Amino acid sequence: MQDEVTRHSVEPHSAKSSVWNESFISGITLLGTPTEIYLYGTQYLYIGIGVVLMGFAMTYVYLPVLHDLQLTSTYEYLELRFNKQARLFGSVLFVISSITWIPIVIYVPALAFNQVTGVNVHVVTPLVCVICIFYTCVGGLKAVVWTDVIQTIIMFGAMILVAVKGSMDVGGAAVVWQRNLDSGRIELPNLSIDPLERHTLVIMVIGGCVHWIYNGGILQIMAQRYLSLPKLRDARIAVWIFVVGALSLVAVCGYSGLLIYATYYDCDPLATKLAKAKDQLLPLLVMRTLADFPGLPGCFVAGVFSAALSSMSTAMNSMAAVILEDFYKPFFAKPLTERQTSVLMKAVVIIFGFVCVALVFVVEKLGSVLQMAMSLGAITNGPSLGLFSIGFFLPWVTFKGMVAGGVVSLGFMSWIILGAQTAIATGRMVYQTKPLTVEGCTYEFLSSNTTFTTQHASDMSDVFVLFRISYLWYTVLGAVVTMVVSLVVSFATGPNDPRDADRRLLSPVVRWMMPQHNTEDALSKGYKPVELLVIEGPGRHENTTQNIEE
Repeated sequence: MQDEVTRHSVEPHSAKSSVWNESFISGITLLGTPTEIYLYGTQYLYIGIGVVLMGFAMTYVYLPVLHDLQLTSTYEYLELRFNKQARLFGSVLFVISSITWIPIVIYVPALAFNQVTGVNVHVVTPLVCVICIFYTCVGGLKAVVWTDVIQTIIMFGAMILVAVKGSMDVGGAAVVWQRNLDSGRIELPNLSIDPLERHTLVIMVIGGCVHWIYNGGILQIMAQRYLSLPKLRDARIAVWIFVVGALSLVAVCGYSGLLIYATYYDCDPLATKLAKAKDQLLPLLVMRTLADFPGLPGCFVAGVFSAALSSMSTAMNSMAAVILEDFYKPFFAKPLTERQTSVLMKAVVIIFGFVCVALVFVVEKLGSVLQMAMSLGAITNGPSLGLFSIGFFLPWVTFKGMVAGGVVSLGFMSWIILGAQTAIATGRMVYQTKPLTVEGCTYEFLSSNTTFTTQHASDMSDVFVLFRISYLWYTVLGAVVTMVVSLVVSFATGPNDPRDADRRLLSPVVRWMMPQHNTEDALSKGYKPVELLVIEGPGRHENTTQNIEE
């Protein structure tokens, strides 16, 4: 298991075929995106522009540095740029991020299964966890890759079948379009620049791009797949496979949201309790659309489970690698035997797996999964992206500045995001939905006197203004705070000389602006070149040097 977890043992063709789907095709996307479109309209779909911009940023700005260094863990980069403590700090942020994200991933298939069978969510989640722990421990990264491939085929097939059959049931795609157009769900870009609006074009493009730079590229879960490919060209192709796959899935899930409204346009299933939770709308549509095809609804539910298992297993596999590479190896000289390594990896998977299951009780109280997942993830995603961006773009920043920026940003974003989530959970922040009605229902249900179930925006004037900013600004804000604070602290305490920076650690877009190293000036300041780290990769063996103060 050690080789599978900690080294690049995935065959190039396997990694390339599945490099995009794990992070994006999770139950969060599959169930959350249709719900978003059904309730709030198509403004969210403009995030596709941000995904495309992310592809360019990864291809030309971030990936060349990470791939050339041939790292096992992306957090090794922070050690090269700063020291072991910086690497540990980045790894701690990753572990926190995984612990907040995995419970949502587990919760989503439980919602789908509950809608189909009625089995309690908290009976399903431990089963999901046990299955995932088993095959992650036994199969390692190779099992994760192949389950990715299988679940991709199942999920796309099921989603396309639902879209085609569901459109035929309501009278065709033209009817789907017209019903959504009449309800105001088909939207032109919102050109407002107000950061307090939930979705605008500026927010979707900038916020979406920055969100996916981290989640689609820098995050260890995804980066380990790009870095497993032997050539930078292959890794760049993999990035664009991710982009195409992500856009395809956004389009299919977005259309599914339009189809849900076209199907239930005169009888809102949330008001009638046909769907007990917002994110059960897609499973409800699947059961209605594919009911005449024995086994197909089960295939869809199996696909949702497969997506969740894939996401969870990859996250736990990456977390196990980070624990070994970034928490154990840098601080313990004695190497572990193969058996000891296997025991450590399995213990990490088991412990964190069951901790995440317990956190499902918290997750279920926080609203729709798409916004919740992106919000909670930004607590650490913003500071983490800020740390890497410091390394790539700001050679003046010192270790003290980096730590100060990361800690301040983590605390600041935790305050804002948890404050906003509390306001949402308590009903102080309610967003306006598109029109919903129960006028055309043909079955009895318990309801209030009104026939319209449209949710109106609450008066948010008593909510602190920073809690009201769009959730898609969170990652941007966290990264900016990290970088600004780190620069201020570094210049206040004495910045690094950019002439002494290892140019291989800087992004290609800023290398040409940095002054060339002057050996005489460096030596006069008490610097000397020393060997920092031996980096090994496929077909290469070279030393990296950095100038440090004697």
